[in-house]
Order: sequence, then structure tokens, then C-alpha cells
Amino acid sequence: MLIQKIKYLIVTALLLGGAVVVHAPAGIVHAQNADSTGALPPDADAASIIGRYQLGSGDQIRVTVYGEEDLSGEFEIDGSGTIGLPLIGSVTIGGRNLSGAQRLIAEQLADGFLVSPRVNIEVLNYRPFYILGEVKSPGSYPYVSGMSVLNAIALASGFTYRASENKIEVTRRIDGEEQKVRIKLTAAVLPGDILRVPERLF
Repeated sequence: MLIQKIKYLIVTALLLGGAVVVHAPAGIVHAQNADSTGALPPDADAASIIGRYQLGSGDQIRVTVYGEEDLSGEFEIDGSGTIGLPLIGSVTIGGRNLSGAQRLIAEQLADGFLVSPRVNIEVLNYRPFYILGEVKSPGSYPYVSGMSVLNAIALASGFTYRASENKIEVTRRIDGEEQKVRIKLTAAVLPGDILRVPERLF
């Protein structure tokens, strides 16, 4: 009966050209802002995005191993998502967030080298983002923390007269997979994002 009632409400709303909000009974949970992987939606705020930021090729980072100055230093993540560290050699941290990368390095250092190592990673320079399509100066641009889509458009010298300003798409790598979605002008931009401004039809 409950399922039939919900279906009836939805069909009625569609016929009337409106919308309906169905309040689920106890035990039914709706997740509108996250998928099964826990990935953030494209319009999440900048603080949330950077907190979950996944390291990738082109990022320049500082690795600090507390009390071990010789094991600390600045590194650039290569095309395979890897950095080379003293003692433990190559470590693949591309696709991991900061806490995950710190944990991985600490685990490898603890495997026969150090006792209870403490590791911190700081991003010194983020990889660039790209903006293509109907902007006056398409190309790659350096990422600045807190940047919005509108800021990115301004860096690219603004829209062309043919731009469809409300249909901007972003291609973003989340959990190792590329996802393409429409994004708002107020949404945050991430390092490595590919923004595309389409041409309007008329």
C-alpha cells in the first residue's frame, strides 16, 4: 500500500507539472548529496572539497617525517601518481587524500625502518585546472584555493558572445573515475578540473 501511494503521488505531481516531496517512513533513508563511494557533489563548498582532495600528477607537496629531517623534503607527484622517498623508495599516493597518503607513508616507514613514525603532508602547489570552449582565452590556469567557476571564467577573459553561460560542464576525477556533470557558476573548482563552456544554440 505504501509503495502504491508513493507512486500515485509522484504520477499526480508529474501530471500537474509540479513536484512532490515524499517523506519516507522510519527505516527508509534518502541520500541526495553523496553516492555510494562517499564522493562529494560538484557544488560542494571549497572547504569540504579541499578536505577530501585527492592528490594527483603535477601536485607539489612537502612531506615531513617528525624528528627525521633527512627523510623529509619537497616532492612533485609524477605521471604515475608516485613520489620517491628516502629509505622506502617509490610510493604511489595519487588518488589518495592527504590523510590516506600520510598513513601509507607511515606504514611503509614503520615496516623495518622507524618506530611509530609520524608523517605530515602539505600541498605546496596544486596542479592546474583547464577551461575550454566558449571563453575568450581557453587553456590551463594555476589553481588558487577557494576558486569558483566564476573566478575561472574571469581568468579566461570572460565568455564569448556565443557562450551558453548556464550549461557549463566539469570533468572531474573522483575515486579514480572521471565524472562529467553540469556545474553552477558559484560552485568550487578543484585542481585538475576540466571546465567546458558550450556554445548556445541561438
